[in-house]
Amino acid sequence: MKLHDLRPAAGAHTKKTRVGRGIAAGKGKTAGRGTKGQKSRTGASIPPWFEGGQTPLHIRIPKLRGFRNVNRIEYEVVNIGRISAAADMGRLPEGAQGAPVTVTQDLLRVAGLVRSLDRPLKILGGGEATRPFFVVADACTKSAREKIEAAGGTVQLLEIPTGPLAALGVEPAPADEA
Repeated sequence: MKLHDLRPAAGAHTKKTRVGRGIAAGKGKTAGRGTKGQKSRTGASIPPWFEGGQTPLHIRIPKLRGFRNVNRIEYEVVNIGRISAAADMGRLPEGAQGAPVTVTQDLLRVAGLVRSLDRPLKILGGGEATRPFFVVADACTKSAREKIEAAGGTVQLLEIPTGPLAALGVEPAPADEA
């Protein structure tokens, strides 16, 4: 076999179909476009979203209503009743003799009451506090604070950093005292 003997495989190369070259060519007259209609005309292009004159989908669907607050804080929330139930079942570590049960986000995560540690923790007032708790959280509702204090416990709130740098995890520099 020599270089000049090499040929492509049979059927690998087919000649380009020449349309509109007379009826004897097989693709004459209408050139494979059928008869009449928008797609048979020269320069016709129907966009993918066109629905034949029916009101298009992107116009039939209403626009988004309302607005999204960019400064909203997404909390991990827990009701005081669920904390009490977990403490009664022994899922929260007991304090020293007579000391209130300490409740932090880490301990609630271990007990399975919150899913992540990425969001700030907020204690809600659903349910009843059955024992005194020492709660360390980022936020607490008024009813939850009243129920915890009525049971002999205390609530300590952590300060949530705010501002545009807080989203990036950057603490603002302290102001110089003059």
